[in-house]
Amino acid sequence: MLALLSSTLGRLRVVGFLEGFSFLVLLGIAMPLKYMAGLPEAVRMVGMAHGLLFVLYVLLVIMATIELGWSFKKALLAFLASLVPFGTFYADKKLFRE
Repeated sequence: MLALLSSTLGRLRVVGFLEGFSFLVLLGIAMPLKYMAGLPEAVRMVGMAHGLLFVLYVLLVIMATIELGWSFKKALLAFLASLVPFGTFYADKKLFRE
């Protein structure tokens, strides 16, 4: 795991996993708790964590694009993956394995 964190691409993969997982928790657990059980606290907590991870993910995509010379298309696909459920997992498998 430490070797994975030693490069920008490795950090992007880890943050991408965490961001994707937090997105799924937000959509699949926190939002139903808010709207079906009247517990908005779940969305506040998970939403804050997800927002932080999203910003970190976007920054790491920019850093990887610069450091690794990614094309505009690849960078755009990496960014768009963060907007779709399970997208970051797809990006990890198809874009981030170099």
